[in-house]
Amino acid sequence: MGKQRLYAGERLRSLRLRLGLSQSVMAARMGISNSYLSQLEHDDRPMTSAIRQTIGRTFPMNGADFEVDDEQRRTSGVRDALTDPLFRGMEISDGAVDRLVELQPAIADRLTALHQAYRGALNRLQFVDDVISSDMGLDGRLPWEEVRDWFHLAGNYVDSIDREAERMARDLWGRDQIDDDALLGRLKNRHQVVVDLTSREDSARLLRRYDRRTKTLTLSSSMPPDSRRFALAHQLAALELADVIAGVRDEAELRSDEARQLLSIGLANYAAGALLMPYDHFRRTARSLRHDIDRLCQYYSVSFEQACHRLSTLQRPGECGTPFFFCRVDMAGNITKRHSATRLEFARFGGACPLWVVHEAVAIPDRIVVQLAQTPDGARYVCMAKGLVKPSGSYARAPRRYAVALGCEIEHARSFVYADQLDITNEQAPTLIGISCRICPRTNCDQRAFPPVDRSLSVDPDVREIVPYKIK
Repeated sequence: MGKQRLYAGERLRSLRLRLGLSQSVMAARMGISNSYLSQLEHDDRPMTSAIRQTIGRTFPMNGADFEVDDEQRRTSGVRDALTDPLFRGMEISDGAVDRLVELQPAIADRLTALHQAYRGALNRLQFVDDVISSDMGLDGRLPWEEVRDWFHLAGNYVDSIDREAERMARDLWGRDQIDDDALLGRLKNRHQVVVDLTSREDSARLLRRYDRRTKTLTLSSSMPPDSRRFALAHQLAALELADVIAGVRDEAELRSDEARQLLSIGLANYAAGALLMPYDHFRRTARSLRHDIDRLCQYYSVSFEQACHRLSTLQRPGECGTPFFFCRVDMAGNITKRHSATRLEFARFGGACPLWVVHEAVAIPDRIVVQLAQTPDGARYVCMAKGLVKPSGSYARAPRRYAVALGCEIEHARSFVYADQLDITNEQAPTLIGISCRICPRTNCDQRAFPPVDRSLSVDPDVREIVPYKIK
């Protein structure tokens, strides 16, 4: 009996439509990302036993629609469990799994249940770590954290805004791209907006300001050309898509005016990126260039960060791009932007694993570094990171320094140009990284900042190693 997988995208989509749920709402109820739900609905991923059980718990009246026979269920569950890094070095053949399911079905059920309980405990542990790190818990989230989580639950893709921005782009697209003149002309002719560049001393910290009374958009003359173009696109999108943005914002059910205002700004920024890099055109170009960020920057006249961020938003149902994770990290190691369409999860609060290449990139600006990384769940990722410096416009103020990282799972390495220099077939090549020291299960890491919260320690006052304790 060969390995069997269940693809039930049409049934899952029909269930969602029958219940009148959007993808983001259904994904949130199931506890998965919007992009993962989209991939399930389009049969890009099989429906695992864990997902089927989640459907049964979340929508109990409809769980039977996704049942498989007992033998299929047991085989799938055992194989899912045996792929866990817990069993590395204990490879078991498909034939052995089939015999276990046939001869010892009760043991197969208990192995599957034990593995699911283990994964659930890890998820709960990560949640506890998030709450501990935040010092306030979910109910005390700051407005910007609430907005960040909203984008994460939305899969970093907002369909109504993305499609409207793509429509606008068709009107503005020139021979090769949307240039400054097209944006300036649209602002002036359709909205009577005058754009003013300024370098006045009292505006030294100003990047962008819009005066609604005089319809004057003031931009700092110190802004790089790609940042200036993005600011123009932001203002144009904020004016032309005001109703669409307001509709999305009002449905978000945020708790404070500050969060709603921040979401409006974030959605206008999203629209600006979608305008300068229209979805279908950008997706096809990115694939043809194997997601070479520098070439995409040249093609669309956008910044390195803007191109990376846009790649992480290509989650349109039925037209998904390569699933990437994206994040931005500051000099202190804080993750200030994050999104993952992969299995990689970021710590919601605090910094990232010190072994992750993004930290090296912060220290070495304007140089691309790559890494083959492996997380504790056994998943491998090709990661590219680059340190960036944004000028302050004044010697008296330090420039802003940070790094951006973009990566994909190893199965997509052939479409990611940065994988070419990595030995992705070497089992010993990956750097072993974690999500957060407090929940990382690795016992032999020399870079630990904190011990794991779920393990006891052994401390010998007469022995000093790199890490001053042993993990039991």
